[in-house]
Amino acid sequence: MVSIDHVTDKKNLLLLVQLRWLAVIGQVVTILVVQYGLGIALPLFELAAVIGCLIALNLFSLFRHYRSDVVSNTELFVALLIDVAALTVQLYLTGGAANPFVSLYLLQVTLGAVLLDAWSTWALVVITSGCYVGLSALSRDIFREHSADFDRLHLQGTFVCFLLSAVLLVSFISRINRNIRARDAHLARLRQQSVEEDHIVRMGLLASGAAHELGTPLATLSVILNDWQHMPSLNQSPETVQEIEEMQLQVERCKTIVSGILMSSGEARGEGTLRTTVNTFFDGLAAEWRVTRSPARFDYVNAFGADEAIVSDTALKQVIFNLFDNALDASPGLVKANVVRADGNLVLTVGDRGPGFSKEMLAAFGKPYQSSKGRHGAGLGLFLVVNVVRKLGGTVAADNPPEGGARVTLTLPLASLSPRSEHGH
Repeated sequence: MVSIDHVTDKKNLLLLVQLRWLAVIGQVVTILVVQYGLGIALPLFELAAVIGCLIALNLFSLFRHYRSDVVSNTELFVALLIDVAALTVQLYLTGGAANPFVSLYLLQVTLGAVLLDAWSTWALVVITSGCYVGLSALSRDIFREHSADFDRLHLQGTFVCFLLSAVLLVSFISRINRNIRARDAHLARLRQQSVEEDHIVRMGLLASGAAHELGTPLATLSVILNDWQHMPSLNQSPETVQEIEEMQLQVERCKTIVSGILMSSGEARGEGTLRTTVNTFFDGLAAEWRVTRSPARFDYVNAFGADEAIVSDTALKQVIFNLFDNALDASPGLVKANVVRADGNLVLTVGDRGPGFSKEMLAAFGKPYQSSKGRHGAGLGLFLVVNVVRKLGGTVAADNPPEGGARVTLTLPLASLSPRSEHGH
């Protein structure tokens, strides 16, 4: 996996490329002004060769940016070293340390302080300092014929250098700050996701522990009810017999729910993973929900098409039940569900004819304790839905369709449900 720092470095490399294009344009304009505007003879061929090298470096950097996912600190360091080398050659050819543009070394150091690790920045300081000292001793004197105007030319050059450095720094630092803010926002989202997943784990442990504790009393109740069914004194009343049977059914249902909780937490005992197909899974799930919840109207449409083998995920089943239950709570008169295939994904849409989601709920969709039911502790259902689906590599979206009500769309990659990916979960 590519780290966030590497992603940021890749963006910074692109900004460095953009800054270099601006520098190349500025160098060309400056050379033309000095050569033809001020009448100072410059070694145009050598300067053009240096600019050509910078253009080649930029083209290579663009190639690296689009072909590689990782840009290292060393690569950025080398790129800045080449910029320093190019600047040093240009300064050597145009007056050395006497050239007012020698202060552009500070621009390179500033960029290094923003982009590079500490050791690289200090190395750049040492290298640029050495270049400055070298230029003080070795350089071409191009101002010999203009010694009378040297102070004026130097002042004008210093102003141009200041203006160029200020524009480049403001442009570059502003974009760097935007990259840093984007990285910080991404880190904040990751931290929030970690907190939410920790919340899920704690709730899962609580549910698993409760399921274990409920197993024994439910088994005891089942034995007692079974004994009652065979007691003559209780068999004489048809009403009592019917009530005992109903109680037995409800106890069995509770035991099934407890087993489902244990299976979702990976603690169920049984034959192992159950394999099924998309159509079998969703048709059976819809039929079971229709029987257990008895909605007034349940419009279920399976338009998935050609069947696909998947693993029967108990957690996913509970997630879909949760969506159906939420829709039923909001709209007792109508719940709609539609299953389709789209671009290698399984898409389930659940809708209702209720009041719809408020703007606040849509903005905080998937966050814990966001609910319109007005009960303390409500709102965990959609939170669990979003996190379980995210674990499976899918997404959940909510909106209010034009025809009214609310709509939740669950999108899952079929590859994540395939039996071939079973060991990857």
